[in-house]
Amino acid sequence: MKKTLFILVLLTFSLMFLSAEGIDMGDFPVGTWLDPNYDAVWELSVENIRILDTSGNVYFDFSEATVEDFDVSGGMSGLTLSFSCPETGKFYKLTKPVSMGTAIVLEIERSDYPDYRVEMPFRK
Repeated sequence: MKKTLFILVLLTFSLMFLSAEGIDMGDFPVGTWLDPNYDAVWELSVENIRILDTSGNVYFDFSEATVEDFDVSGGMSGLTLSFSCPETGKFYKLTKPVSMGTAIVLEIERSDYPDYRVEMPFRK
């Protein structure tokens, strides 16, 4: 029983480490963008994604959550970053279209509400 518990704890810590280290923005731009519908600031850094209020207080920190299916891909229309998060129960897709200057498009698939889409202007 103790051996099983030890393995379970070790596996849990390993998954937490992989979740926190699993965010690699690749070529996706870093900075902050404002979701004008919620006055929420999406902060994309080299190793993390956070949602802040306009004063800088953290609403949600994806490095502390499990991020799955993380992908950064590019195409003719621009760059796309996508991932799912079991803690929030949502799938996130951020797109940096070539044609939109510094703005990005946020799309969220949510099972409990209709899907969400917003164009977010670059903040800094």
